[in-house]
Amino acid sequence: MAAAYALLLAALLALASSPTMARDPGALQDLCVADNTSNVFVNGFVCKNPKLVKAEDFFFSGLDEPRDTTNKVGSNVTLLNVNRIPGLNTLGISMARVDYAPFGLNPPHIHPRATEIQTVLEGSLYVGFVTSNPDNRLVTKVLRKGDVFVFPQGLIHFQFNYGTSKAVALSGLSSQNPGVITIANSVFGSKPAISDDILAKAFQVDKKIIDRIQAHF
Repeated sequence: MAAAYALLLAALLALASSPTMARDPGALQDLCVADNTSNVFVNGFVCKNPKLVKAEDFFFSGLDEPRDTTNKVGSNVTLLNVNRIPGLNTLGISMARVDYAPFGLNPPHIHPRATEIQTVLEGSLYVGFVTSNPDNRLVTKVLRKGDVFVFPQGLIHFQFNYGTSKAVALSGLSSQNPGVITIANSVFGSKPAISDDILAKAFQVDKKIIDRIQAHF
């Protein structure tokens, strides 16, 4: 009997530590609309009173409108996560529209909490991701209208519009709040700044080069 209980306990511990538990918490009711006014801190958002839920909690308008891409990288991401659509709370999904100017770039970044699946609506994109150490393999593809590509969770990835006309893509992400870490911004634009001695050694370049790069962030 003791052996049976030990086996059951081991199985429960294995389930509790399995990769599936690292995802967004699953819904235990029909809906749990995020209450953005609550002062309670939880992993996600406190549920709004179900009696106060309305259609607008699940609604967003205007995703068809082109976004301004006149910035340094020539792209604009419109993310619809739980902060924009409260009804996404506990549903483990979000989406984004990405606009690219000619030769615009969505620079190398990661989503720490989500896999991304992207389809091109207009134009063409050169996309890719890099696998983890030690291989650091670059996986790339040219996408055209109607093509779909997947960026695995936590891997560095990018999209580049190599064409002379604008491009538009739509992405689905497997988290209500996927997060984004833009590599260059994080490494060279952290506050406070990472020591130039550390970065110079990491990138095997002179500190003067690091200083010049950091000056742009």
